[in-house]
Amino acid sequence: MKKKDLDFFKKHLEKRMQELLSQADDTVSGMTHSTETFPDPTDRASLEADRNFMLRIRDREAKLIKKIKQALGRIENGTYGICESCGEEISVKRLKARPVTTHCIECKAKEEALEKALGI
Repeated sequence: MKKKDLDFFKKHLEKRMQELLSQADDTVSGMTHSTETFPDPTDRASLEADRNFMLRIRDREAKLIKKIKQALGRIENGTYGICESCGEEISVKRLKARPVTTHCIECKAKEEALEKALGI
């Protein structure tokens, strides 16, 4: 992969990680500073459902942060953009669609087909 492509992905991944970390901070501060009381149980249930939904989103984002850190590590050690299954280069087009990917499209398609066949 060309150096300019690596630089692009590194900046893109770092920016995305900063956005996710900032959102996580906002969520935590928003949940800890809430002092609302609800006389109606339905309103309280609605607030709890919203909080649970937000926590699920943040959990997914925490997993994405971990993947971003791993991708940045691969950039540093020179393995970014190389498929973990076949060792071939992952296309820049695929990396732009999913910068944290570790598999080329062919290997990922095979993996998904196998999972579907096994019912995973």
